Amino acid sequence: MNQRTQQRERTRERIVEAAAGCFAERGFRAASTREIAARAGTNQGLITYHFKSKGELWRAAADFLFARIRAVIEERGPLLVALDERERAREAIRIFVRFAAAHPEFFRFMLEAGKHDDERLQWLVENQLRPVYESIPGMARFAASRRAHAQYSLVGAASMIFAVAPEVQRLTGLDPSKPEAVEAHADFVAELFVR
Repeated sequence: MNQRTQQRERTRERIVEAAAGCFAERGFRAASTREIAARAGTNQGLITYHFKSKGELWRAAADFLFARIRAVIEERGPLLVALDERERAREAIRIFVRFAAAHPEFFRFMLEAGKHDDERLQWLVENQLRPVYESIPGMARFAASRRAHAQYSLVGAASMIFAVAPEVQRLTGLDPSKPEAVEAHADFVAELFVR
């Protein structure tokens, strides 16, 4: 890959990462390509050079966020195989909590996307969420009628404290981004869901 191609690819990556942050904070409708370009440190014309539409940029941002979680699963997943079923489920929860702490924009993005039953949500469910949903260790033990409750309770319990970290710190004095707070939360959620 020549230098010019590498520069184009780095610019595209900066745009996608900036878009993920903007869409997570403001939602699809309120996020502007002007704001995304400013965050990416580039001009707005480069967004239209790389992406045909704001919707295409949103899908690239979703792909970027889910690539992060898939990378964690691929890295940590093999380590779970040696554990018994109960401890495998607990450790999978701890891994997700650590991911949520490191990437609070993921939960914010999903919360914004989940508010609107539109073509973006349909694409997100079919292309990203369903494969993850169907592969979560320990969820099979819940009856089908209760699985949705378990899934969304787990996601909220694992992620909310990091998504609203400024509120948590102001209200409780706890900084959830501190490593010891992340580990304490990971243990708490694991024990809460897998006894």
